[in-house]
Amino acid sequence: MAVETVVPSARANAANEKDAEKLRFIEEMTANADAVQERVLAEILTRNADTEYLRRYGLGRATERSTFKAKIPVVTYEDLQPEIQRIANGDRSAILSAHPISELLTSSGTSAGERKLMPTIKEELDRRQLLISLLMPVMNLYVAGLDKGKGLYFLFVKSETKTPGGLTARPVLTSYYKSEHFQSRPYDPYNVFTSPTAAILCADAFQSMYAQMLCGLLQRIDVLRVGTVFASGLLRAIRFLQLHWQELCNDIAAGALTPKVTDPSIRGAVAELLKPDTELARFVAAECSKGDWAAIITRIWPNTKYLDVIVTGAMAQYIPTLEYYSGGLPMACTMYASSECFFGLNLKPMCDPSEVSYTIMPNMAYFEFLPHGGDGVDKSQLVDLADVEVGKEYELVITTYAGLNRYRVGDVLRVTGFHNAAPQFRFVRRKNVLLSIESDKTDEAELQKAVESASALLRPYNASVVEYTSHADTKAIPGHYVIYWELLAKDASPSATEAVTRDGVMERCCLAMEEALNSVYRQSRVADGSIGPLEIRVVRGGTFEELMDYAISRGASINQYKVPRCVSLPPILELLDSRVVSAHFSPAPPKWTAHRPANQ
Repeated sequence: MAVETVVPSARANAANEKDAEKLRFIEEMTANADAVQERVLAEILTRNADTEYLRRYGLGRATERSTFKAKIPVVTYEDLQPEIQRIANGDRSAILSAHPISELLTSSGTSAGERKLMPTIKEELDRRQLLISLLMPVMNLYVAGLDKGKGLYFLFVKSETKTPGGLTARPVLTSYYKSEHFQSRPYDPYNVFTSPTAAILCADAFQSMYAQMLCGLLQRIDVLRVGTVFASGLLRAIRFLQLHWQELCNDIAAGALTPKVTDPSIRGAVAELLKPDTELARFVAAECSKGDWAAIITRIWPNTKYLDVIVTGAMAQYIPTLEYYSGGLPMACTMYASSECFFGLNLKPMCDPSEVSYTIMPNMAYFEFLPHGGDGVDKSQLVDLADVEVGKEYELVITTYAGLNRYRVGDVLRVTGFHNAAPQFRFVRRKNVLLSIESDKTDEAELQKAVESASALLRPYNASVVEYTSHADTKAIPGHYVIYWELLAKDASPSATEAVTRDGVMERCCLAMEEALNSVYRQSRVADGSIGPLEIRVVRGGTFEELMDYAISRGASINQYKVPRCVSLPPILELLDSRVVSAHFSPAPPKWTAHRPANQ
């Protein structure tokens, strides 16, 4: 077992005793990972012993791991959906958790096209806050002086709904930002933000972004780090600056906020900062009007030490663009979390993005790991946190205080080493996810359904989709889905395919595909603006045969070759794009509403 000793040697350099206390806590938890896990499972099983779910499997009052593993099945969201739906509909009995369900957290994953709903309890906020409180003490070991300035973080709430039973359903970060833990947090010199809380809590994406960008510009010299949750969010902020810098400069010069921002709490908060400053307005205008956006982050915020963004998994596609806009600033991926549970943190936050590993904190939940590769689930294969092997890949399985028992999260992780007795994992991918631009996750079945739905519009033209593949195009901001279609006209007439591409049919196909995609995708398109219009690129006949020839030339078996439903390799994209005969975009946003009862 490889053991890292990063934190102990640096503990003497901790910024203060509070930091040292947090670092000691990390050491204690990771040094005793298996014992902590045993205690966590016993706590969960003791408190939830009388729940309907655990009683169903005859666990009784047993708290031993062996009994738990023998009796409790490994499940997916679809297995739990009937219980979760009862909770959403107002059943307040102890179904999954002995503690009252305080709200339902909407996952970025979907089931049957709708967001998954994760039950949570009030004390989970304390647990999440504890993990968040560990981030800066670790960061202070690597970056000095973060108490001498501020963080420019673009943080946003998303829409929330009420379930039929009256529970709030919203994303986990929206829940956190609206909590007392965030809004009434004590002053901490290491966690001072340029964005007023009122701007973060404004549900109108334009007003929120405008106010946060304006306040970031007004305090540009104070900014020591720039961040968002996902890398794609930071690129949206840069794009916003590209589109609105003139108006922002006008506000700075006049010392008055644009009437487009109508939220009174935002106007009040910004008024405390905004005074006429023609020099600053001239500076920002000069930088933004050059047309050269390379290193714009360090040009406008010159004291920025690093970017605080997630660039692992699907977000890795944004690294080159972020390097361009930041002038090569380090990118810190500090934490690994989801709606179901907060998992752990990166103890080397300033490492290269390709080297990011997260240390699972064993006090957060009970963790098991399913060796990745087999289709079936043999629950005897699951291994405990302390027993995973370096170099192997596993699917994460969790048991939480809020009542998820042996729940498959869907994340595939690779073990990279150990910190004390706690394993460290690299996030490999989200299982079964084909396309992702931001928080959206589209799998192969959803894409197939969307293609089938859209291709029905071709029938009146005696045309059909012979073959297709897809690509998440992140070169433009926001990124968008690109679907490559090879068409076949039944009468083999060139005029038939010409009519399809000429009469606006392909644009309608784009919209039909969007309408058929899941609710997370549609919300990102309509409410958040974080995904651009879907594009269909029609390729000439025979293109997919060429694609197969290329794959075979690279060693693929002709007998086992299947058209990939998503492509990212540059040579394949170059081949496809060189065969494009026409490109078409969705002419309007798809239907989406925030007001429908959740999961109904």
